[in-house]
Amino acid sequence: MSKIITRLGDGSFIEMTEKEIREDIDAGITEAVENGEVPPLGQDEIEYLVDLFKREDRIVGVAPGKEVIMTYDAGTLKIKRHSLFEDRVNALAIYERLLGADTMELCHVDYSYKPLKPIVSYEVGTLEQALSVTHAPLFYGAMPNLGLYTQPDGPYPNPMELLPQGKIKEGRAAYDEMVGTAVEDIVFIAEAMWEAGADGINLDTVGASGDPDFKASLLATEHLVAKYPDIPIMMGMAGEYVLGMHGEMYHDGQRLAGMYPTDQLKIAEKAGVAMFGPVVNTNNTESTPWNLARTITLIKPASEASKIPVIANMGMGVGAVPVTDYPPVDIVSRVSKAMVELCRLDGI
Repeated sequence: MSKIITRLGDGSFIEMTEKEIREDIDAGITEAVENGEVPPLGQDEIEYLVDLFKREDRIVGVAPGKEVIMTYDAGTLKIKRHSLFEDRVNALAIYERLLGADTMELCHVDYSYKPLKPIVSYEVGTLEQALSVTHAPLFYGAMPNLGLYTQPDGPYPNPMELLPQGKIKEGRAAYDEMVGTAVEDIVFIAEAMWEAGADGINLDTVGASGDPDFKASLLATEHLVAKYPDIPIMMGMAGEYVLGMHGEMYHDGQRLAGMYPTDQLKIAEKAGVAMFGPVVNTNNTESTPWNLARTITLIKPASEASKIPVIANMGMGVGAVPVTDYPPVDIVSRVSKAMVELCRLDGI
C-alpha cells in the first residue's frame, strides 16, 4: 500500500498508509467522544478527512464563497518573532496591508491586564495613533493571567504553595481574592481603551490559570456589557477544558472546572461575549490526522450550538496545528480547511 506523507503534532514528517490514517482518525474521534461527551463524526466527515490527507497538493484551501475572516491576537508581538523590529503601529499596518488581516489587535509586550494599569495612558496614545493609520477593526487585548497576582510579584498567597501543604481552604480563599482584583484590572483597562476608540476588547488565553481565570473573565465581561451594551468582547480560551485549580468555583449556577468547548461557549455567550474562540490542544506525539479528528469532534458541537460567531484558535499548538514556532503550511492549510468546512466556523 502506498505511503502518505503527513506530520506528527510536533511538525516532523511521518509516512502513513491509508489504513493507518483511518485508524488514527477513529482513535482521535474516540478520545474526544469519551472525554468531551460529544457525538462522533459521521462517516461522510471521516471520508472527507481521509481524502484531505491523501491529496498530494502542498497547500489546500476552501472553495470560493466559503472564505472566513482571519483574526490575529498579539499581532504586534508576533511581528518581532520574525526579526522585524517595527514599532507596534507599523506592525499593525503590516498585518492589514501585507498580510490581509480582517481584524487586528494592539497589545503590550507584557501581554496581561495587571501590568497595564500603570501605563494605560501611554497605551491609549498608541491606540489613537494606530487608529489613525489603519482601517480594519482594531481590538485591544491581553490575558487575565491570574498567575501574576500571587506573591512575590502580586499581593496574594500562592495557592500552588498552599495546596501541597494541605491548606485547601486558604488556597481557595486566595483564588477568590485574585478574581475580584483581576476583574477590576480588566475592566479598568477595557473601559479606557473602549472610550479611546478601540473597536473591541480581547480576553485572550482565558483559563490559563484554571477556573478562577475563567470566572474573572466572565465577571469582567458582564460588567463591561452592562455599562457598554454595544462593546464587542472576544474571548479566546487557553485549553479544551477548564482546569479545576480552585475546583469549587461556580458561575450562573454552573461549575466551571472541567468544562469543554460547548459548555464554555454557552456560559460565555450568556455573559455577553460577542465572539468566542474555542481551543483544542495539539498532542505533539500523535499524528495530525489524530489531532484534527479530535479537534473537529470537540469543536463542531460548540459551533452548532452557538448564536455568536465562533472564531477557533488555530495557531502554534492548538487547533491541530503543530507545536512549532513556524507551523508548516501543508498542515496549517489542511487543518484550517477542514475546520472551516466541517465545523462551519465564522473565522480563524
